[in-house]
Amino acid sequence: MAEVMHSTFLTNPTVFLAVILGSTIIFILLFQPRHLSTSSPKPDSMAARSFVLWLHGLGDSGPANEPIKTLFRSPEFRNTKWSFPSAPQNPVTCNYGMRMPSWFDIHEIPVTADSPKAESDVLKAVQNVHAMIDKEVAAGTNPNNVFVCGFSQGGALTLASVLLYPKKLGGGAVFSGWVPFNSSMIEKFPEDAKKTPILWSHGMADRTVLFEAGQAGPPFLEQAGVTCEFKAYPGLGHSISNEELQFLESWIKTRLQSSS
Repeated sequence: MAEVMHSTFLTNPTVFLAVILGSTIIFILLFQPRHLSTSSPKPDSMAARSFVLWLHGLGDSGPANEPIKTLFRSPEFRNTKWSFPSAPQNPVTCNYGMRMPSWFDIHEIPVTADSPKAESDVLKAVQNVHAMIDKEVAAGTNPNNVFVCGFSQGGALTLASVLLYPKKLGGGAVFSGWVPFNSSMIEKFPEDAKKTPILWSHGMADRTVLFEAGQAGPPFLEQAGVTCEFKAYPGLGHSISNEELQFLESWIKTRLQSSS
């Protein structure tokens, strides 16, 4: 895969973008501790039932991100259901209209704090995410134990989905994402949605979704009255590190509601 990227990124920007934005799991696979098993923890009747929905980046797929769940080995995750959906094939403006797995349209790369927003496209994607959450809540999961996480484009969709959901959720975790709509959307956020805590992690060396795009998140959320914990990672580019995921595990654990 590295050879393909090096041989095409200068002559074929379409392939380059698809590879870079879809590389969520590469770092994890290369640096995953060897003692970890790839099997899921056995269910525990004492652990709270929870649901983690992971939204991938542009050009990626859900199954390619599934190894992420093997890092969450704490007993609190024994009754956790993980979902890694794949985005539909859609034309993407920044890739010259090429069709690829994409939750919504992206107008330009790199994404900056001032990049154009594809709000109508984002809102359609949000409806699909809400349907996934509704299905799990209807199956018996407490909304306070529902966590939506996403990388890059999936991180932007994570933010939009939790802020527009009619109920408070356990949390939303944004990795290398951005705010996908304008401040005028704030008035449409349900009051309960504003109670959902946000974790925002961003690499300071990100050249695909610039660090400034991540930095624009906390002020936007503060304006909306939403609690946000922002974590900057020096030297990290457009990828996810084990350090980020380890913190995510502890962040979710502290917010899980008891099964009693």
